[in-house]
Amino acid sequence: MAINITMPALSPTMEEGTLAKWNVKPGDTVEAGDVIAEIETDKATMEVEAVDEGTVAQILVEAGTEGVKVNAVIAVLAEDGEDASSVSAAPADAPEPSAAAPEPEKTSDQVQGNGSAETKEVASTPVQMPALGAGDDRIKASPLARRIAALKGIDLTALKGKGSGPHGRIVKKDVENAQPGMSAPASGGAPASPDGLILPQILDDRVYAPDSYRLEPLDGMRKTVARRLTQSFMQIPHFPLNVDIALDKLLAARKGINDAAPEGVKVSVNDLLIKASAMALMAEPDCNASYSDNGIAYHNGAHISVAVAIDGGLITPVIRDAEKKGLAEISAEMKDLATRARERKLKPQEYMGGTFSISNLGMFGIKSFASIINPPEGMIMSVGAGEKRAVVGDDGSVKAATIMTVTLTCDHRVIGGAEGARWLQAFRRYVETPESMLL
Repeated sequence: MAINITMPALSPTMEEGTLAKWNVKPGDTVEAGDVIAEIETDKATMEVEAVDEGTVAQILVEAGTEGVKVNAVIAVLAEDGEDASSVSAAPADAPEPSAAAPEPEKTSDQVQGNGSAETKEVASTPVQMPALGAGDDRIKASPLARRIAALKGIDLTALKGKGSGPHGRIVKKDVENAQPGMSAPASGGAPASPDGLILPQILDDRVYAPDSYRLEPLDGMRKTVARRLTQSFMQIPHFPLNVDIALDKLLAARKGINDAAPEGVKVSVNDLLIKASAMALMAEPDCNASYSDNGIAYHNGAHISVAVAIDGGLITPVIRDAEKKGLAEISAEMKDLATRARERKLKPQEYMGGTFSISNLGMFGIKSFASIINPPEGMIMSVGAGEKRAVVGDDGSVKAATIMTVTLTCDHRVIGGAEGARWLQAFRRYVETPESMLL
């Protein structure tokens, strides 16, 4: 019997993805474990392996299709000895060819076991459809055109009466040919989002002529980063704490460590800061916490997320249980994670599940800055550049010292000012006396 290949969920929060590439074609024979496709999520590109053996009978979703829902049938296998040309999937199982069918729909996901197949129904996530008005203000548009407009961020008011359908009705090709973010020529402002708080961000054609700029459509990563950071800034009560930290002893310790390290091992300042952060979280466990509607989660391990800039956005690979790892292990793991992050080859479990974040812009000469919290983590630390400054000693003498400014942004629902200050004291202690990290 036919074996359905479905869109896999590559992370617990994945709802849809882009089918970037097929490595097989109809008629090819595959075995369990063969890499048959590549799926792009908002953060990474993942390989999909076959879990059954058979002959590829049909490919239902073409390479390059965006917005393919998790559990949607993307291809069909014929079992050994079965005529592949006679095998087909039910039409209802396939996603709409328009790349992202946002209306609630059900897809079949076959689960094989003991010679029988169990079918479960999976509902897709709906997309907020644009309002069409009423009476003389009503916009005539087909349901499919409305769905595509919602996905592309097109205000249908801009196409009112200009559609290529009967009596100016807006149809699929009209919105597909429109630019994402296209705004209405009339004044009055754009409609708010479903929560009534976030207005669509569009350029008014009356101010910016369409031919005066180049519009680069948002990819999945930028959309996700924009949504998460907006939600974080709006929903989480942030407050910053900053402190100056002397780096001279840490820099001397780093030099000694690297001089004594085996060939190929080179510890960075960032590696030392990761270790110091983890130790401080263990010293102040009330700060190793996340807010949830069910209560405050206090984490047992220090899982340090480290911000890495990549083409098109930002990703935060996680050093898990950093408090238990030596500097050489942290260094090697961070190099590997950063390299694969820039190649978008990280697995979801490698960039999810952190309990604390570090963002370091010191290498760009930034003296100090404050970051937006990476939910559901309770804190994020922004690291500025280490620079020579005049410091007044206890005896009144003035000397030069290497000083670094760090800013700790806290979620006030979880961490109060006193708790955040105690964490910074612990962090500064480990940085200014690096030998204490060995105790």
